[in-house]
Amino acid sequence: MNNHPPTIDRRHFLALAAAAAATAQARGARGAASSPSIQPAPTGDSHRGPCVIASGNGMETVELAFDLLTKGTRPVEACVRGVALVEDNPNDMSVGLGGLPNEEGIIELDSACMDGPLHKAGSVGALQNIKNPAAVALEVLRRTDHVMLVGEGALKFARRMGFKEQDLHTEKSRAAWARWRANLNPNDKWLDTDQIINFNEPAWQSSDAQGGGLSSPRFYSLPLATPEKGPRGRAGERVPSSSSLPRAPWGRAGEGVPSSSLPPHITRDSHGVLHTTGTIHCSATNANQDVGCCTTTSGLAWKLPGRVGDSPIIGAGLYCDNAVGSAGATGRGESVIQTVGSAWIISAMEGGMTPTEACLAACKRIVDRTREPRFFDDNNRPRFSVTYYAVRKDGAYGSASILKGGQAAVCAGGKAVRLQSEFLYE
Repeated sequence: MNNHPPTIDRRHFLALAAAAAATAQARGARGAASSPSIQPAPTGDSHRGPCVIASGNGMETVELAFDLLTKGTRPVEACVRGVALVEDNPNDMSVGLGGLPNEEGIIELDSACMDGPLHKAGSVGALQNIKNPAAVALEVLRRTDHVMLVGEGALKFARRMGFKEQDLHTEKSRAAWARWRANLNPNDKWLDTDQIINFNEPAWQSSDAQGGGLSSPRFYSLPLATPEKGPRGRAGERVPSSSSLPRAPWGRAGEGVPSSSLPPHITRDSHGVLHTTGTIHCSATNANQDVGCCTTTSGLAWKLPGRVGDSPIIGAGLYCDNAVGSAGATGRGESVIQTVGSAWIISAMEGGMTPTEACLAACKRIVDRTREPRFFDDNNRPRFSVTYYAVRKDGAYGSASILKGGQAAVCAGGKAVRLQSEFLYE
């Protein structure tokens, strides 16, 4: 990896920030986008000293992790113990106990952690029946010469380490899956036949020698190779009637869990079905300027069985370098993976960007490299978001999102504060 970001340097980024308020940017064949909202860097970039930053659902996480740092706990371990508070919380339906399951109703958890001083990582993917995957990932780091264990192998390892198996479902998560299953189709993870990509079509062949654009991208339909999807479910699949599914304890969709009480990463569709892309990331730096990080999640709601997102992938969902700092992500994991987001942020900070600048630039990098029209609305505004979090080894910190609404929890001593993430689009 180059030490300097390949597509945007600090001088260009600051110039872009000044110009963005007045003009919209062109994005290849999609034409002019709505004007990004790039605001002045918050005070986090000027902070120095020990600091813990996490996603917005980690207010208690950062306070515990910071307290542990002051008592000499290694940053990576402080982060792992901090995120366990969210993993143990059945009311957070994006992490650990009570997380929303895959399309077959099975909760599969992903997590990773990384230690700055040793530059060593541990990771688990598609782990079932263990509510604290971050702690399992830490044991992979501590006890093995591997980085990642997945599926049944990860579960066997957890058993050997003394972790107890349990049913991770709660009444709410089980009922949410039943509700989704009864209304299957609009929010499943199978592309519709008119969205499947045909690499042989000229529309999907790059027209830019630098790989920076596509000629009039459009989608197509495979006439024979792809089965048609019925109005409720995939071809050949009988979707059970709602009467044969377990009913939510609160009855009809929309009852029992008020939308106003849901965190930002959990939403409802038109049927009242819950959907989440939530995760918790935590990064820390201590008084010695040693860094560590952890990311843990139940993954994308209703995902295909075996899907692994960015959270357990070193360099994507998290990354740290003791010479620079630490970073991590929440949101659409596929976009983070395909841009190696967290490692890129570390490289950007090493090249001179502040944490906030690096997070914003990483968000812009995702948008610039997203080529499928289905991810943009009629105004060329992204339909998805990613939030990044970063802390430099000296204690400077920042967070940014593609869309407005991202939040970070920060503790630099005393009570945690909630930071509204900088953003590209309203």
